[in-house]
Amino acid sequence: MCFKKSVALFTILSITLTLLFPITSPAITIAEEEKLAQEFMKEIKKRFNLIKDPYIIKYVNHVGEKILSTLPPQPFQYHFYVIDTDVYNAFATPAGNIFIYRGLMEAMQNEDELAGILAHEVAHVQCRHISDNIDRAGKMSIASLAGIIAGVFFGIRGASTAANALTIGSTAALQSMQLAFSREDEHQADQIGLINMESAGYNAEGLLTMLKKIREKRWFGPEQIPSYLTTHPAAEERMANIDSWLQRHEPPASTSDPEAFKIARMRLIALYGDPAEALQFFKDALAEEPDDPMTHYGYGMALKRSGHRSKAAEHLKIVLNKNPFDAYLLKELGHLYFQDGKLSEALTALKGSINLSDGDPESLFLLGRTQMELGKLEEATESFEEIIDNHKNYVETYYFLGETYGKMGNFKNAHYFLGIYSEKKKEYRNAIFHLEKALQGTSDPSRRQEIEKKLKILRKEYSDERREAKMTDESRLNFVKMRKIH
Repeated sequence: MCFKKSVALFTILSITLTLLFPITSPAITIAEEEKLAQEFMKEIKKRFNLIKDPYIIKYVNHVGEKILSTLPPQPFQYHFYVIDTDVYNAFATPAGNIFIYRGLMEAMQNEDELAGILAHEVAHVQCRHISDNIDRAGKMSIASLAGIIAGVFFGIRGASTAANALTIGSTAALQSMQLAFSREDEHQADQIGLINMESAGYNAEGLLTMLKKIREKRWFGPEQIPSYLTTHPAAEERMANIDSWLQRHEPPASTSDPEAFKIARMRLIALYGDPAEALQFFKDALAEEPDDPMTHYGYGMALKRSGHRSKAAEHLKIVLNKNPFDAYLLKELGHLYFQDGKLSEALTALKGSINLSDGDPESLFLLGRTQMELGKLEEATESFEEIIDNHKNYVETYYFLGETYGKMGNFKNAHYFLGIYSEKKKEYRNAIFHLEKALQGTSDPSRRQEIEKKLKILRKEYSDERREAKMTDESRLNFVKMRKIH
């Protein structure tokens, strides 16, 4: 599966570039790379589950930003993501999108190791290695490209023997072509990554220890995957070079945050790994270190995920006694209390979390839900509206704000926010229904103008959607292309 995903992503990259830019063009420009990155990101989201945990994503981006702060002005806006797959890997895509797999991050023991991986991938983007490789990929032969396409659309296992052989052969040719450049690229990314790590206050040994871990574990696993896809290029040589570099440099004064790293890692293991394995992991860890608060935290989160809410609360309270001003702990306790129907306790915990986190949207959302259940409807609307004012993409808020206004008898606002919710979910029929109702009850000129504008767009989208649904596959493809052009 990992092999097919990797081939699929590389194929999409090659096809998109070949269609967008002539094969005879020089290395792609910054603007072209950004355009390609947008399309590539859509494909990644189709094929991978990205972890959306606010704490984990904020933390990983924080480490990434520390590394970026040591660089000269960059042409791209970098973003860091965690893929919810138990794989030892990380990669960068065009225009500064950096991805690390959950499995690799779970294998880390400290923030220096995370910084090492991120610094290496940032260096690939900084040196434009990706754009250079894309340019070379765009010049591959049609036969090779056709072979890879066959593997993507029919699947390695589902393809005919001939298509399967062609896919493997063309991928091998492509891989061989790229390996001629990979040693130099990897060496340069290591050297620049080490310098950037040191400048950001990280011990560069973190990169070396992670390379050792990656070497010790095959990335893909299945025996039928060709060997050239299961080994990292020049790993031994790279580790020797890094070790030599470390001998010549004293570690800087550390700027890492051990507790933040532990929380992020505990959340990954507890909330995204196998539930039974997570519970066993924390049971074993508590047997060795019964007083470690981070282990109690992880065990509490794993118990919460498995539905053992009372036990989960016990372990989170142990951590809270040692860290009474931890906003995330209070939020998790508040969520547990809400799920258990202990609404008064939930209200207290969530208010404490918000006071400490300066308006965290997840805490505000849970607070609004709690206030709604308690019948504190005016307070609930204030909580939901604060989220919308500052975090417009927190989509579920629109639904519950609409529901709250409905409970209050304010139907024009209820229909309006339910309409916006449906619009954002691309449920055009529902959006039109609610916004038409909102328009009937609205006297505010600016609100009327806004709704009328939205309805005009939504009616067209709904009409196009219905027409598309009635078409044959071929005519639908042509229709979608025409919509994109216009």
